[in-house]
Order: sequence, then structure tokens, then C-alpha cells
Amino acid sequence: MAQVDMAVPVQERLLAAASSLFAERGFAPTSVQEIVELAGVTKGAMYHYYSSKDDLLQQIYTRLLNLQSERLDAVVARDVSVDLRLSDAAADVVVTTLEHLDDAMVSWRSMHMLPPDRLAQVRADRRRYHERFRALIEQGQSEGVFRGDVSADLVTHQFFGGVHHLGSWYRVDGELTPVAIGAAFAELLLRGLQPS
Repeated sequence: MAQVDMAVPVQERLLAAASSLFAERGFAPTSVQEIVELAGVTKGAMYHYYSSKDDLLQQIYTRLLNLQSERLDAVVARDVSVDLRLSDAAADVVVTTLEHLDDAMVSWRSMHMLPPDRLAQVRADRRRYHERFRALIEQGQSEGVFRGDVSADLVTHQFFGGVHHLGSWYRVDGELTPVAIGAAFAELLLRGLQPS
């Protein structure tokens, strides 16, 4: 289990503790008491910032998606060719996923445990991100930069399927860095979209 940096604000410590414990043990088996002990705070402090474990779970997902969305916005806004923007977007989502792997693992494994209203919000947020990513593929297809004989939706699902499996094989102490893995994923995506 990862240690939590006691120098960071309480709200961030609670999220870090919850993310670490949920990633290691799962959402359901982790108690609020275990979260506050790892964060070095009281339950009262936790409930000052978060209404429940569900709230922590949703915030773990939201903070990673918000980071990735902001970075995707910056990539999309760049005044470069669509293939460079797609390459940068693809590499970035891999790197940010690996740099925040506990959050990503918790999201993939436990998001379905949220109450229906919260789950609907999470799914809507994720769909918006995927649609913006897919729009780069569609733009490249309409400009003739990418092959047009394959569904942009299918390409997007295939790419993110690979991203969602990173946690099953990536090791921090492995020989591949997040940047190297991101570059490889981006290259494979772009090669698959090259016109014949």
C-alpha cells in the first residue's frame, strides 16, 4: 500500500488514501475507518469534505478525467495538423493514465458500484471525452489524412480498450516508461489509420 504525503491538504490526502486502498483492496471491502487512518485524519474531517465513500469514488474518477479533459482541450486547440494532434492526444491519455494508475484502476473496477444518478453522470462525462477524441479521427478522415473505410467510433473503442488494460501489465519498475508506452500507443493508432 502506498504511503500518503501528510504535507498535502486534508482533502487531497483523503482522495490519495481512498484511491490507494480502493486500488489495492477494492471499493466495497475498504472501510471509511481505513481511509481516515491512512490519511491521518478523523472521520469528522472526512465528512467535512466528502459525504460518503461514493463521493470519494466519484471524485477519484472526476479528478483524473478533468486532468485528461483539460489536456485534450489544449491539444485540440493547437494550430498543427490533425495527425499530430491525434498523436499527442493518444500519447497523453496513456501517460496520464499511467501516472495516475491507482485512480484509473479504481475507475475501471469500481465505477459500476456508484448509485445510478452518480453513475449516469460519470458515464456522460466519459462519453464527452471519448466524443472529443473521436472527433479528431473524424476530422482526419474528412480531410483525407486518415483512412475512411473504418468507423471512427470503432477505432476509438479499440484504442481505449487498450488503455483500459494498462493496469493489467504495466509495472512502475518495468523497462518501459509511461512516455515510451504513450508514444508506442500513439504510433500504433496512427499507423492503423494511414490510408492504403
